[in-house]
Amino acid sequence: MNSDKKIAGLYIRVSTEDQAREGFSLPEQEKRLRAMCEYKGYEIYKLYKDAGISAKTGNHRPAFAELLQDIREKKCNTIVVLKLDRLTRSVYDMEYIMKFLEDNNAYLDCANEEINTTNSSGKMVARLLTTVSQNEIERTSERTKFGLVGAIKEGHIPGKTPLGYKREDKKLVVDPLTKDIVKRIYNLYFEGKSYSNIATLFNEEKVLGKNNWRDTGILRIISNEIYKGDFASGKTFSKPVYYENVVEPIVSKELWENCQSQKKKNQKNYMRTQTYIFLQKIRCPKCGRILAGGASHKIKADKWYFYYRCEDCKNNIKEEVIENAIKELLADILEYDNVVNEFFLPVLKSKLNNVKEQLERELQSLNIKKERIRKAYIDSIFTEEEYKEESKVINSQIEYVNTKLLESSQSEQLNFAPEDILLKRDMDFINKVKLPISYYAFNDNWDLLDRSDKADIIMRYVDDIELELKNEKYEVKKINFRSTFYNDFNDLYVKGFIDKKRPITCEVNGVCLDTEIRYSEYLPVKQVLQHLYRLNEYYEVNLYKGTYYRESQRLKIGPLQKDEVPIRLFPLQAKDNYSKDWINMGMLTTKNTPNDIKVNIKDVFETIPDNTQK
Repeated sequence: MNSDKKIAGLYIRVSTEDQAREGFSLPEQEKRLRAMCEYKGYEIYKLYKDAGISAKTGNHRPAFAELLQDIREKKCNTIVVLKLDRLTRSVYDMEYIMKFLEDNNAYLDCANEEINTTNSSGKMVARLLTTVSQNEIERTSERTKFGLVGAIKEGHIPGKTPLGYKREDKKLVVDPLTKDIVKRIYNLYFEGKSYSNIATLFNEEKVLGKNNWRDTGILRIISNEIYKGDFASGKTFSKPVYYENVVEPIVSKELWENCQSQKKKNQKNYMRTQTYIFLQKIRCPKCGRILAGGASHKIKADKWYFYYRCEDCKNNIKEEVIENAIKELLADILEYDNVVNEFFLPVLKSKLNNVKEQLERELQSLNIKKERIRKAYIDSIFTEEEYKEESKVINSQIEYVNTKLLESSQSEQLNFAPEDILLKRDMDFINKVKLPISYYAFNDNWDLLDRSDKADIIMRYVDDIELELKNEKYEVKKINFRSTFYNDFNDLYVKGFIDKKRPITCEVNGVCLDTEIRYSEYLPVKQVLQHLYRLNEYYEVNLYKGTYYRESQRLKIGPLQKDEVPIRLFPLQAKDNYSKDWINMGMLTTKNTPNDIKVNIKDVFETIPDNTQK
């Protein structure tokens, strides 16, 4: 090959963003390069084309690699490009190309830039232009990352919308139609089901109308931080960026972390053999390590004994010691769970969150989608088989939404209000006084719950249980509630709809007693009387007025009738009207006998009286 003759290898490249931004289409580049070669008298050896590939460092460009090899083999000696950034935007890569051209007695020519690599000045210009191009990329990258961080923190999560969520104004929000499916996956996995078990179960049940659930899909759900409210960006890189609390979580952080720990145990044939009530809730007060659960079996008594141990400090505490230390508190949690969480809050929250409106919008969207599929079939865009398959999925989703709408309508008809929570709690207390045997038959009792139910309550309401070391033995120091539970509970308490037990000194019928009584905050007199009237639909309940003296911290009330038991104590005046010396108090009472029950015994457990017009 004559060294003076320029034999050109035309190199054209476009990434999708280039074409969209500046119109660097491949045909346009080729047209301009051929015109330049004709003008300069270059012989064209071959056209080399890389489509849809960025010029970033590390990207493999097959056509460019072929061009370099042809230069090595002396088939051509000049690279002809539209602009320098068609070759590279990296200073490092540009230095490699310059060295390659020099070693192979070859050249570089650009149609849109005055680049001449045959002298030092031309090489300097090429280096400067590459530096500017790389700086532009890096600045753009920085701006993109900065904008991405802000967007993520606002709930604009990139990527495919995960099951259990939907997008509203481009933000990820919990989808009420599918969130329970995600919760179920986590619960099944934590109980010991493998990915394969769950996928098989969902295929058998045709969850969401699908029969193509895969264990890999279940694994992705279990491993996705989004379900605990967090997001990890750049997982495939060595240093991914982690964002906490960017969306509403579907499962608790505790359950998510427990499921990650479970991965090492959950093989195809693994099932958890024991349930530990306080698993992941107790730390060693000495080293801070989470205590592991253990169990021993006494064959003669056929009884299991459970304990929690620190693998580092070699210390342990029996489960029954923890239960006994906080049993009264656990009973209160259970009562709250029975009355509020299981009975009322699902209804109250469904009204508050306008679930019915969401469901109706979703149903409208599904019907529109169904109509689009029908039109696509009519227009022969879908085959008959595809149409039937798509219609089957849509119809299954419509059926699911209609079921949820029916449930929502039934809930609305129940007309529960916060006042009903207070009423149900007082009724439960009265039933416990008057009908203790029946009360424990109708209501959950901590000692009678099975281990999985106990563990579920602890998981929902307790953050952790603090231990302390006394004489080298673990003892329970404090129980810390989860903020969501405490906030709900405290909000109802402040508004007067939840009671708390309070120690108090009472002077009743001339006798002073140190006792513990159920106490609630102020309600207006009209609401107190309405509450009293409703209770009297089912029982004989009396209201007494008394005075609490601040200096002596003593309550004087009564006289009470024989066998009367206090139900609840509450102020009869708002805090703004408290005297510095005393507070007017009210007390509801009933007799500790079932003789005054006015309705069928079953009704006092399964219904609540309507509002009265007295």
